Amino acid sequence: MSKRLIKFHDPHEVQDFANKVSRYPYDMDLKRGRYIVDAKSILSILSMGFDNKIELKVYEDESEELNGLWNDISPYLAPVR
Repeated sequence: MSKRLIKFHDPHEVQDFANKVSRYPYDMDLKRGRYIVDAKSILSILSMGFDNKIELKVYEDESEELNGLWNDISPYLAPVR
């Protein structure tokens, strides 16, 4: 399993993110607080709100293809502090 923090600022980013992650065969969840939703569902992601750090969990070991996913969604990765 791999994890990253992501952040969305508007609905267009959510739509773009969901379209990108849907191309990958992995199971993925988004977690914010006690809420966990499917990372490939636009409506579920919208329910998480905007400008919040959200944990993305990808249920796959690190690989070249998974690195491609991280590159595809890099605009949404939250800075780590």
